[in-house]
Amino acid sequence: MILEHEIPNGSKLYFANSAKLKRKIENVASSVLSDNGFEEIVTPIFSYHQHKSIADEKELIRINDEKNNSLSLRADSTIDVVRIIEKRLGSNTSQKKWFYIQPVFTYPTTEQYQVGVEFMGEKKLSLVATLALDIFKELEVSPLMQISNIKIPELLVEMFDELSIDDFRHINIDKFINIGQEWLTKLVYLQHLNQIDEVISIVPDELKVELQKMKELCSDIACDNAVLAPLYYAKMLYYDELFFRCIVGNEVYARGGRYKNEELTSVGFAIYTDVLCEALEQ
Repeated sequence: MILEHEIPNGSKLYFANSAKLKRKIENVASSVLSDNGFEEIVTPIFSYHQHKSIADEKELIRINDEKNNSLSLRADSTIDVVRIIEKRLGSNTSQKKWFYIQPVFTYPTTEQYQVGVEFMGEKKLSLVATLALDIFKELEVSPLMQISNIKIPELLVEMFDELSIDDFRHINIDKFINIGQEWLTKLVYLQHLNQIDEVISIVPDELKVELQKMKELCSDIACDNAVLAPLYYAKMLYYDELFFRCIVGNEVYARGGRYKNEELTSVGFAIYTDVLCEALEQ
């Protein structure tokens, strides 16, 4: 029996103080982003293209339109925003900086509110990573920023037949160390900026370039509370290089990175409003 006051598992309910905090987060983010030249966009809740954004299509909530074409509820905003700006608005706007404040939905009944940022055509991740830090500073929150590079796990899989991407998804440290390469072991334990030059000096050439990108990002954002995580692998389909997460304890407050949609390279991030709101309430 479903009671009248019950809401589906995974759905969100904000009222009184929590609703005020949610609005405060959104207002602060909107103010910081607007001051930095970003315009707001609100995308449709229904989409034909979500399967191109989600690694596990089982997470999609699917329905059909009036012509029986398959569509789904918005489970991710990034690629839809870029596609709409490029394909639908096209020559009607030259604006490349966009943000959105809207929820995403995954199967069976999970809602997740986000503040998302996309800088289309930009390759320098530090330009948006610093904005995430600015928003957290305004909210008096100091998460740890973890900096990664998606290409490094992919290159390691190409180098070693015994490794797979799943090893990086599950952070299989013992397997990495048991390969017996000194440089790989040092890569496993690389955390701080002052360690990276030593590691760069001993890794294979193709990894030197990717580690140097991590070093430059860490230097550009000038964040005192940052660590390096070169073997972390994001589960999204579109991130292809530099990547960051903002973390407090086991909670992820934000994540973002560089990505490509067709031939267009862009950078962006999402702040997870629900997690942040719960932390501010406490």
